[in-house]
Amino acid sequence: MEDHSVVDVGDVRMAYRSWGDQHGNPVILLHGIGSSAASWEKVGQALGEEWRVHALDLRGHGESDWPDEYDLELMRDDVLGFIEEAKIDRAGLVGHGMGGVVAYLLAQEYPDRVERLVLEETPAPFAGAQDIRPADGPVDYDENALPEIGAQLADPPEEWLERLGEIVAPTLIITGGPDSEMDQSDLPEMADRIPDCAQITLPGGHRIHQLHPQQFADKVSDFFTS
Repeated sequence: MEDHSVVDVGDVRMAYRSWGDQHGNPVILLHGIGSSAASWEKVGQALGEEWRVHALDLRGHGESDWPDEYDLELMRDDVLGFIEEAKIDRAGLVGHGMGGVVAYLLAQEYPDRVERLVLEETPAPFAGAQDIRPADGPVDYDENALPEIGAQLADPPEEWLERLGEIVAPTLIITGGPDSEMDQSDLPEMADRIPDCAQITLPGGHRIHQLHPQQFADKVSDFFTS
């Protein structure tokens, strides 16, 4: 059963969806740029058979607040605030695209809060590596968020790269293969810089979790229990 809830994190009200037994081990899903928690529905249902799953609407996206200030460090701190408000000690983090950047920033800054880390089609912190812009059409995000976030993804701070070695959580990088629009040439070096990291490919392009939700959920579950 899917639950819809909101929580106040500082000055930002965050919306989220949850699946699974309330006493299950927590897993947090973070969407990509221009997306929302709704993109995780099928994965959330599948993972909810074994875990307590929360998919967040990051600031400026979905049903969460659309404030005036945006950057990926603020999103990282919002996720930490959610973890604290939800009284979660440690969680598995799964991030897609931009959400993967938020996830590894959290794993760098607050390693004691991240049990395991999955980065799906997440741009490496090298200049020129960018997340995919959302498709044309009706949108469910604040367009004012894109310039700041896009600039960080295109030219990330050097610290993000240098601190990959500080990630202590076992990490799995999942790439979408040749059908992905995202440049994947730097991902092997990113994997090499994270101390305990494996990289696999699930053909399906940039949005693997939406195209092959059960296969994606199975890989995540296998990794979390390995």
